[in-house]
Amino acid sequence: MNLAHELSTGDWTRQRVMNCQDHLYRHANPAAVTRRWFLEQCGVGLGAITLGNLLGRDASAAMPVGTGRPLAAKTPHYAAKAKRVIFLFMAGAPSHLDLFDNKPQLAKFDGTLPPPELIEGYRAAFINPNSKLLGPKFQFARHGECGAELSELLPRLAGVVDDIAIVKSMVTDAFNHAPGQILMNTGSQQFGRPSMGAWATYGLGSESDDLPGFVVFSSGKKGPSGGNSNWGSGFLPTLYQGVQFRTSGDPVLYLSNPGGVTGDVQRESLESIARLNQMRLAATGDPEIATRINSFEMAFRMQSSVPELMDLAGEPQHILELYGAEPGKPSFANNCLLARRLVERGVRFVQLFHEAWDQHGNLVADLKQNCKDTDQACAALVKDLKQRGLLEDTLVVWGGEFGRTPMVQGGNDGRDHHPTAFTMWLAGGGIKPGVTYGESDEFGFKAVKDVVHVHDLHATILHLLGFDHTRLVHRFQGRDFRLTDVHGNVVEALLA
Repeated sequence: MNLAHELSTGDWTRQRVMNCQDHLYRHANPAAVTRRWFLEQCGVGLGAITLGNLLGRDASAAMPVGTGRPLAAKTPHYAAKAKRVIFLFMAGAPSHLDLFDNKPQLAKFDGTLPPPELIEGYRAAFINPNSKLLGPKFQFARHGECGAELSELLPRLAGVVDDIAIVKSMVTDAFNHAPGQILMNTGSQQFGRPSMGAWATYGLGSESDDLPGFVVFSSGKKGPSGGNSNWGSGFLPTLYQGVQFRTSGDPVLYLSNPGGVTGDVQRESLESIARLNQMRLAATGDPEIATRINSFEMAFRMQSSVPELMDLAGEPQHILELYGAEPGKPSFANNCLLARRLVERGVRFVQLFHEAWDQHGNLVADLKQNCKDTDQACAALVKDLKQRGLLEDTLVVWGGEFGRTPMVQGGNDGRDHHPTAFTMWLAGGGIKPGVTYGESDEFGFKAVKDVVHVHDLHATILHLLGFDHTRLVHRFQGRDFRLTDVHGNVVEALLA
């Protein structure tokens, strides 16, 4: 009897349940077994259940037979304001003092030593905390009906300031790049924890048949210091990890067939591999096998969906000009436009890393270049999503891993890493627009009002996606883990 027939008659599923029932009585307390454990461990979970679904699909589809849609959309804990997330990650840490958080007192005392009480017990990454104060290098002005203050380096963001919420009281626990980035993206400074995008797709699945649920782009001078851990799945099944798209050459490595391999040969090969994997899945119920089957199938479908996605030439000229995008020329602007195209196609979480903001010296020139590269496209993304009716249920997040010191580094033109105050902004997806939340002290040194920790940010994002952050958990090594660990409070004041 073949596997398809066993599934169609229910004999295979009944046998797996009987085997699992026997295991429960021999090795576990049945009353303590969770539904998730039963589905994952007893072979009637992710791969096995969805296998039957695909076998009922149109057999003429040009794809190998396999497990169907393990990433099918799921229902969150309660009605969500946001269905998807675009995280514009400014890796390297932008200077809040030169972009968002205007401090006249810092300008007044430029070139003087900071007050001793300000830096008592403070630990900096690379400088002596007793270094002289460095005033802001750019002019600030108020914009929009909300009157938010922005630096002259952000003229395009000023045009959409009534659509965003600016948080000036962010704090973190890390003061070096790799641990800071990993904390911002996974809720922990330790490698090996699931990323926020992985948690989102774990909880919500995806609305796309032909693209991954979680997609990553990278631009700037280099890749993020935290590497692939920033978008990894940790101890969650690898099905939920981010897939990095490249903006030159093949969008995804090894997506193109090698020379001599035709479509028919590829399909026959994948069907044979899928049958072998299905046999092993039936024997073990291992969700990683379901992930492997899904990866083969997704790659097959992506061979047609990804080239169409990445071709910006079909976008209207006024949209290309809005973003500052140029088809065929890799840039952060292109990535922002691609992010919009991805969420239109049902991708759940898109993250854009732009590693360029580590201004230990040459602050003025580098900040000018960074803002020239990113300001237009970030504002265009908000504007474009809004005009398409997507902003109301797409959450856009902008920010880096920490801020920069009010004290000078590198002579007279640089700032060190700074974890005790920095700025991020959010838009859409249930965020209250046109508000500025939180404050830092008169030197921009420490958040002093309505402090928002990274864990609070995560709790708020999950809330907007429809989750109680204390209940979106995964059991690993004997304990329940979550994105916020044992911390985090939803920032109610940011909710529309």
